[in-house]
Amino acid sequence: MSPVDLELDITVDGVPKDPMTVIELDAWAREPAERIERMADLLADSLRLTVGVIRGGWEPRVAPLVYATTLTLATAVEQPMPIVRCDDIDEALETLARAVGDNPRASVALGRLLRQTEAAGTASGLAAEAAVYSMLLGGNEFERWLAGRGGPRPVAVPNRRLVRARREGNLLSVLLDHPERRNALSMRLREELLEVISVADVDPGIEQVVIEGAGPVFCSGGDLDEFGSSTDPVAAYLVRIERAPWRTIDRLRDKVTVNVQGACIGAGIEMAAFAGRVVAAEGTRFRLPETSMGLVPGAGGTVSIPRRIGRWRAAWMMLTGEWVETATALRWNLIDAVSAGDATVAEP
Repeated sequence: MSPVDLELDITVDGVPKDPMTVIELDAWAREPAERIERMADLLADSLRLTVGVIRGGWEPRVAPLVYATTLTLATAVEQPMPIVRCDDIDEALETLARAVGDNPRASVALGRLLRQTEAAGTASGLAAEAAVYSMLLGGNEFERWLAGRGGPRPVAVPNRRLVRARREGNLLSVLLDHPERRNALSMRLREELLEVISVADVDPGIEQVVIEGAGPVFCSGGDLDEFGSSTDPVAAYLVRIERAPWRTIDRLRDKVTVNVQGACIGAGIEMAAFAGRVVAAEGTRFRLPETSMGLVPGAGGTVSIPRRIGRWRAAWMMLTGEWVETATALRWNLIDAVSAGDATVAEP
């Protein structure tokens, strides 16, 4: 395989005709180490998404290839971190191929973005994410999704604060309080959260911050009724890097615990993952659907999620939009504990 074999082969309209390549890794265990290293370099530099497949057991010799892929699927292996274990590899490949085929531009952009944010600090990673997100706002995949949904819609906002805070000694308790909208991260909720969380950033007397969501869902992601309201991609970029409460949560991460419940979607888990500790109620489920909308995660998820579960499993979640159940989230370190009421019942 040569570098040419891993090009996207884009059309005159800039659509990748070959956005994904599957590599059967079992056979590579018999190859010389030098050839494996050369192939790993090719995969790391590939513009295409590269999906490794292991149908047998783990062979340490292929580790450089596994780490160089976008992600690797296996049935009998779950470690190391780049492995996404699945019951049926061919079914998982079909899921990936369908998702990537539906939105090849966003998928390819995500693949390269995750390789950037993996090696970047928080500020640089968030800037890279905001740039790609803002670029995709002007793309035809997002335009198609938006047209199918009907564009931005007016939302009735309650005449009260959407984020409430209470100070008790050295503890700051923060509550997302818009359960009627499943605590969706609207522009107003984002601004109120930034205002509240910034108090802990300047007050050294606050030693603990606990963030929770009212109602059955911690946060259902960005407010879909506001999608499409931004017409200036440069402004969207600047807003995403400056008016970002998750940037403050990251600075305070050793002080912050986020308690999540229900369907924790998009920005809900992206933002929470910056915290030093994430505790999920039993039955909590996680999903990152942005690529299916022609976008990439835009609430810091391409920085926070890979830090917890690795770039490879993050790619699986983001490319496919598949649900991740509580047990898997705990095993992957997406969350730190599972609780039932006030009792912590499981920890890694």
